[in-house]
Amino acid sequence: MSKSSRRDFIKTLGIGTAALTIGNNAFGGAGLGFSAKSYRNIVGANERINMGIIGLNGRGNSMCGTIVALKNAQIVSICDVDKRTLPKVAATIQKAGQAAVPKSEKDLRRVLEDKSVDAIYTATPDHWHAPLTIMACQAGKHVYVEKPLSHNPREGEMAVTAARKYNKVVQMGAQRRSAPILTEGIKLLHDGVIGRVYMAKTWYTNARKPTFLKPGTIPDWLDYDLWQGPAPRMDYKEGLIHYNWHWFWHWGTGEALNNGTHEVDVARWGLGADFPTRVTSVGGRYHYKDDWETPDTQSVVIEYPGRMSLQWENRSCNGRKVEGLERGIIFYGEKGSLDTGDDAYSIYDLEGKLVKEVKPVGQSDALAGRNTASPGLGMDSLHMADFLDAIKNNRKPNCDVEVGHKSTVAMQLANISSRVGRDLHIDPKNGHIIGDPEAQKLWSRTYEKGWEPVI
Repeated sequence: MSKSSRRDFIKTLGIGTAALTIGNNAFGGAGLGFSAKSYRNIVGANERINMGIIGLNGRGNSMCGTIVALKNAQIVSICDVDKRTLPKVAATIQKAGQAAVPKSEKDLRRVLEDKSVDAIYTATPDHWHAPLTIMACQAGKHVYVEKPLSHNPREGEMAVTAARKYNKVVQMGAQRRSAPILTEGIKLLHDGVIGRVYMAKTWYTNARKPTFLKPGTIPDWLDYDLWQGPAPRMDYKEGLIHYNWHWFWHWGTGEALNNGTHEVDVARWGLGADFPTRVTSVGGRYHYKDDWETPDTQSVVIEYPGRMSLQWENRSCNGRKVEGLERGIIFYGEKGSLDTGDDAYSIYDLEGKLVKEVKPVGQSDALAGRNTASPGLGMDSLHMADFLDAIKNNRKPNCDVEVGHKSTVAMQLANISSRVGRDLHIDPKNGHIIGDPEAQKLWSRTYEKGWEPVI
């Protein structure tokens, strides 16, 4: 592909030349899943991919602008149970440059029934992720689902099965998988730049405030029954929607899956690990006495075959940084260490002396995802571009459903360990719990009648 064609493509993404230049020089584009043919399919494509966006508050609204800016997709449908979001998101889409006004829906089933929709993007609560992914695959749609892939391990397995059965592209929103400089760093790890890698340390810090729920009346702007969807019915409480559901097991998965999934996915990628052999986790709601059910403080150790371990530290209510970062990853090997966490990396020798540092040239820290609450706008664009390209070229995306499941289940097992209060022994062939009937009960969940996921 000519340099001018590549420049045109990068302008189409709207994220700056440096975001792709280093990665392409290192891999000829292979690290991102793009080939010269793939670029041509995106730039000047005759047919755009028609997308339905389900879940519009916060993340969904932001991603609408990202999708429109990519030019090779158009949003034909937007959907949310909060009717207040629909006009706001329609305005976001128009401001981003899409002239056609998308349909507005309250019920996601109407989006799945729409034959004009080729693919969906979903940023719904965790309890919807896998059931919706399965339903969408059955309806003939490709799926970009935000992390975590599933609410529980059994759902994740079903999502993998559905994607394969219906031959659909399913991408989990682990945006770092499409970061070109990070991809270069991971390749160096695999090539032995610090020798055999045997440990990955990851962390997440924040200064969240306490959460108290109270009985309330369902507001007229919310369809609470549809919001609950596959989850067994519970009375509405003020303060739950639209964010604090994360901290309640009935709908959420806690900080381990809300944020830990990002770092643990990169750590597993760098280690070259699939399913673990042992998982242990300790923690709880240590900082405040309020309504949270999930831990605000959690230490996780995951052991993998081949003498490797992965550690994750969570301090949701104490924002002191580690190594100067709110979140990050350090790989330890026989010859040194490699630090990352965003689209950059640094290599150190065994004495801690900096040997090499690579950052995106010409990108702001916010765009690269450094020290921010989410992976960054640049990585969002690249990861969505990879998803669209995977659809056009009938290939697996960078964070294919099976990749996403292996990272998600690692942290689900950590939560199960924390809840039952002991180590879990795991079958490394499939991630299943061995010899612990009590823990096994948390492998799946019960569903509201009529909403059970079925493949």
